Amino acid sequence: MTMKWTSGGMKSPLSRARGLGSAKSGSHHWMMQRVTAVSNAVLGLWFVWSVLTLANADYAIVRDWLAAPVNAILMILFVISSYYHAVLGLQVVTEDYVHCEGLKVIKLMGQKLLYTGLGVACVFAVLKVAL
Repeated sequence: MTMKWTSGGMKSPLSRARGLGSAKSGSHHWMMQRVTAVSNAVLGLWFVWSVLTLANADYAIVRDWLAAPVNAILMILFVISSYYHAVLGLQVVTEDYVHCEGLKVIKLMGQKLLYTGLGVACVFAVLKVAL
């Protein structure tokens, strides 16, 4: 089978005949996984430092600490980044290891709904304590 250069790149005759090719979403998914990993590393260091600093604090001190706008914003960013990173990672695992298409679709939808709900609940909790 010979490959031919086309305007879309190098494709085999079979792939041209079937219309197969890039779905154009894999690179975005890969890049978002890396971006959230970097943000999780930075925000995770801040979170660990904060937890160690507040280790012996009571609720009132932690509430006052979280009421500071910088801390509340960083906590919300950490929650969003962590949950989005988890959704992206679980999506890859599900796509790779669940072979029944119906179950795969249901599992992907359930994962996204569950993690979206948990993320919203965490953001709400941070806002409730901070405000």
